[in-house]
Amino acid sequence: MEIEAIVSFVLLGFALVSFFWEKVSVDVTAIILLAAILFISCLDVLPLWPSYTQIFSVFSAEAPITIGAMFIISAALNRCRIMERMSNILGSFCKLGYTRFMLILLCLVALVSAFVNNTPVVVVLLPVIFTLSRKLGVSSSKMLIPVSYASIFGGCCTLLGTSTNILANGIIMTSEVYPNLDPIGMFELSKLGLPLLVISLGFLLLFGNQLLPVREGLTNILSDIEQKQFLAEAVVLKESPLIGKFAHESDIAKLSGTRVLDVIRRGVPLGFAKKNTKLSAGDKLILSCKPQGIIETKDIDGLDLLDEARYGIEQISSEESLMVEAVIGPSSPLISKTLKEANFRSRYNLGVLALHRKGKNLNAQLDQIRLEASDTILLMGIKNNIEKFRESEETILLDKALVPMENLKNKAPVALGILFLIIFTATFRILPISVAAVMGVAALLITGCVKAREAYQSIEWNILILIYGMLALGLAMQVSGASKLIASSVGAFGGGITEGPVKIVVTLIALYLITSILTELLSNAATIVIMAPISLEIAQQLNLTAYDARGFLLTTCIAASASFITPIGYQTNTFVYTVGGYKFSDFARIGIFLNLIYFTGTIILVSYYWDFYGHS
Repeated sequence: MEIEAIVSFVLLGFALVSFFWEKVSVDVTAIILLAAILFISCLDVLPLWPSYTQIFSVFSAEAPITIGAMFIISAALNRCRIMERMSNILGSFCKLGYTRFMLILLCLVALVSAFVNNTPVVVVLLPVIFTLSRKLGVSSSKMLIPVSYASIFGGCCTLLGTSTNILANGIIMTSEVYPNLDPIGMFELSKLGLPLLVISLGFLLLFGNQLLPVREGLTNILSDIEQKQFLAEAVVLKESPLIGKFAHESDIAKLSGTRVLDVIRRGVPLGFAKKNTKLSAGDKLILSCKPQGIIETKDIDGLDLLDEARYGIEQISSEESLMVEAVIGPSSPLISKTLKEANFRSRYNLGVLALHRKGKNLNAQLDQIRLEASDTILLMGIKNNIEKFRESEETILLDKALVPMENLKNKAPVALGILFLIIFTATFRILPISVAAVMGVAALLITGCVKAREAYQSIEWNILILIYGMLALGLAMQVSGASKLIASSVGAFGGGITEGPVKIVVTLIALYLITSILTELLSNAATIVIMAPISLEIAQQLNLTAYDARGFLLTTCIAASASFITPIGYQTNTFVYTVGGYKFSDFARIGIFLNLIYFTGTIILVSYYWDFYGHS
């Protein structure tokens, strides 16, 4: 094994470990990979290593640009309230019962996800699902995983359905192993994806309700008494024994379910600085209390409830605060910030009571936690403040559907028309998909379906950075010969089988399994960038024609997208994992059957359509 290949495997191993342990974000890992690859190229000591100019050429790749354009197109459809209309339609089917409603919901999600990036589809539907689950009288955890899976089913049916297919198409167009391969057609994957979609939907409808658990969201980690909270204001009187003490160390902290949300001094909210500030005379305290806590507050020497004479316990209860769950969206400005850094309490007059992340409910040291996409936070505040926060669109509130501030319903036909033209020109190969997508974005901007600022915010830059970093790693693996070594190892899976259709099918099975394992541990984008070139290398080593090599590549596309066993392989799974209060094992319980369906179905369909059984 050449030293260059060893270095490539070391970098690949670093990526695998980093992605799996999640000590740093995936985009940071990608940047570190890119920097390491560039550094090695500048040393100029490895002959079989890409030059730094070759590495920088990955930034001219069409696929990431196309993916970025699809993010913007999805944002435009949402801004024109197309998703809202879909949500309103869904509400009318609740009377049909759980099974029939789920059939309609999952079919609709799959259909939309076939042409629109599936992550925004699932994110927009989250509050809708919470609302409709209450109407149906079922837990939202019975619906969220199936919706995520349905978006994956739909994404496997078309070129535009998922970034996986777009990336694979880009790799085809730059392949040196099979330079004459045609781009993937808009509906070329449908002959594989549609049968798998039908079978998988049938499985979910028949067995999903039994296999899916009943899980609780953040509001349910509190008891009924704990959920009933009230907002009250109190002032520290002159010569109070509380003066000079920290609020969390005073008698206030001993009250029943009472928390100091903020300290206001001379009209200035101290926010999170209250923890390090001793109380002074005249300080106004914003308290979150149980009813008993309000009563006990009156007994604290030197602390006076404001307007106590007018606001008795009954009156205070009319100011009962609301609790609502909110999800940090993929483009939220809160990502990578702590609540303290975002000045959250002072800006919105809302308290954050708990945070849910990857199966864990957190309610301590919240101000020190850096927020991530898909985090679910439990907010408390009065109705007016919650509505103001909703308008900021910094999170997705799960009590009702996200509605854009501007009414752009009249733009909906324009946005849908532009999407249709993109699909039409790509289907009949009038324009390359990358060109059609970029022109579509331009048309959306010109027609006012989306603003430039909103377009930039809708792009998930962390995913694009991940793609560029993995493209650089993929290039290094190809030039160094690491990809050929992996291809040879996969080809040897057949053991003593030296020729014939059995060896082709056995190798195809090995390719699918390796890709499937990787996508459960990494992400679909990272997996396809690594495995798509390897699939073509394997086909070449088997002496397959360009047509047959295409079957191997499409197998890789399906395997890279069919991530059902873990919540980390696909972004939609990650979102519902956090929001739904699921455990890691909940995905495996149902996902293992879906993985088996997709594995068996893909091998049979690809072998049939490409007539591998007929090879001599």
